[in-house]
Amino acid sequence: MTPPVRSPLGSRSATIGANCGAILAATRVAALLLTLAPASIVAQPPRQPASFVITGARIADGTGAPLRAASVRVQGDTIAAIGAITPRPGEPVIDGTGMVLAPGFIDTHNHSSSGIEVEPAAVSQVSQGITTMAVGPDGSSPWPVGEYLQRLRAKPPTVNVVTFAGHATIRREIIGYDYKRQATPAEVARMAALVTQAMNEGAFGLSSGLEYEVGSYSATDEVITMARAAGAKGGIYTSHIRDEADLAMDAIREAITIGEQGKVPVQITHIKLGTVGVWGKANEAVAMVEAARARGVDVTADAYPYLAWQSTPRVLIPNKRYTDSASVRRGLDDIGGARNVQITRWGAHREFVGKRLDEAARLLGVSDIEAYIRFQGDEESGMIGHAMTEADLRLFYRQPWVMVASDGGIANNHPRGAGTFPRVLGQLVREQQWMTLPEAIHKMSGMPAARLGLRDRGTLKTGMKADLVLFDPATVIDRATFEQPRALSTGIHRVWVNGALVWTGTAVTDARPGRVLSRQ
Repeated sequence: MTPPVRSPLGSRSATIGANCGAILAATRVAALLLTLAPASIVAQPPRQPASFVITGARIADGTGAPLRAASVRVQGDTIAAIGAITPRPGEPVIDGTGMVLAPGFIDTHNHSSSGIEVEPAAVSQVSQGITTMAVGPDGSSPWPVGEYLQRLRAKPPTVNVVTFAGHATIRREIIGYDYKRQATPAEVARMAALVTQAMNEGAFGLSSGLEYEVGSYSATDEVITMARAAGAKGGIYTSHIRDEADLAMDAIREAITIGEQGKVPVQITHIKLGTVGVWGKANEAVAMVEAARARGVDVTADAYPYLAWQSTPRVLIPNKRYTDSASVRRGLDDIGGARNVQITRWGAHREFVGKRLDEAARLLGVSDIEAYIRFQGDEESGMIGHAMTEADLRLFYRQPWVMVASDGGIANNHPRGAGTFPRVLGQLVREQQWMTLPEAIHKMSGMPAARLGLRDRGTLKTGMKADLVLFDPATVIDRATFEQPRALSTGIHRVWVNGALVWTGTAVTDARPGRVLSRQ
C-alpha cells in the first residue's frame, strides 16, 4: 500500500470547502464543546448485562413494514431473538409499553469529524437517536483518512463512525493554494490516486462541495475521474452540488452525469431549492432524478426537515464578485432580501450573532449591501439562509429515494444539529402526516444503511447489531430553535449502540461502545 500522504498544510486541509455548517477550526470547536456536555448530564449506567429483553414495544423494523408487537432480546452486541420471549431468571427487562423500538438512526451527512474527537459523548447526536454518523461531507474530510480512523479506534466515541474522503481536501493536497483553476490531467491522476488511498484506508466514498471555494473551480471531468476511483473500490459519491439556487437544475444534472459516467452510486445531499427563482420547482428536480433512475443511474438524495440552510455568506454570490454592489444586490434579492440572512458567526461583531442582516445593517448605520460586504469579508462569518418552501421540502421527502440526514453535528449552530430526527418523527410524521411512521423510520435506518453498504445495521432483525432507539411516538419532538440551536430533543427514551446503553432519556451514560465501521 502506498504510504499515507500527510498534508503540508497541516490541519487546514481538513476544513477546506467551508461546509454547510461552516466548520470551525478544531481549537474553536474545543472551546465551544467545553460547555456543551456538563457533568450533570452524564449518567453512570449499571454494569453492562450479558443480555437483556425489551418488552411491550411496537417494532418499526427499518424496512418500512407496518408496526408490530414483539419482544427483543439483545445478547452482547447483537439482536439475538425477536418475538414472544420469556426472560431468563435474573435477565434485565426494559418495559417498552407505549413505545416504538426502531433501529438506530444513521446520519449519512454529519459535520462532527473534529467534534467527535473533542466530545466523544456526542450528547446532541445520541439524544436524537443517532447511532451511526457519516462524517467528511461536502468535500471536506479528515486527512489522512487512515490516521483519523485509527485515532477513533484508540479513543472510541459513543456512536459508530464512517468517513468519506473530501474532494476539496484532496484537491488542496495536490494543488495547494493555486486552486483557482482547473487541474491538469497529471494532477487529476494524482488526486484519483489519493482517493484510492483513502478508500484503502477505510473511506466509504468521495464527497464533494462543488458550490464552495476550492471545489467550485474543478471541471466535471475531474470529479468524474475521482468519483470513478471511489466506485472502483465499492464506494459511493455524495455531493453538495454546484448550485442549490437559480442553477440548481443544472447542478442536479451534473451530479447525475458524474454518477453515470463515473459508474458510481451518487447521492445528492441535502437536496433543496434555496432561492426565490426556483421555489416551487421541486417537481422538475424530481422528474430529472426519476428519469435518471429509470435508465439505470443509481441516484438517491437526502434532506433535513428545516426551511433554512446554513453555510458561508459567500455562497450568495455565484460570480464570486463579493464586493461588487450589483452582484451583492442580486444575491440578496435571490434569497428574498437581507431579512432572510441570519448571522451565526461574525468575528468582528459577535453582538450580531442570531440577528438578521438587515437589522445588523441598521445598527451599523449602513446599507444592506455594505453590511453584506463587511460580513462576507470576515474570516469568522457564517449564516443561515431562510429561503426554502414547505411545498418543495414535502415533495422531496415523499420520494422513495430521499432519506433523512441532518447536515448538522456536534456544536452546530443550526437546530438541525440537535433536532433533525425527532423533528421528522414529531412534526412531519405525527403532526403533519407527510409520511407514515414506518416510512420515516425506513428513511432514517434501513435506507441509509443500504446506501452506505452496512449489512449488519439499519434493520431490526435477528443477527443484526444492536443499535436501537426506544421512543414515545406521542411525545417525541425537537426543541432546538434558530435562537437556541443546541436545545436537546425530548421523547427519545433509550438508545443503545452495539448493545450498550448510551442514552437514558435524560442523560448520556459513560459507555463509549462506538466503532469505526467498514464497508461490507
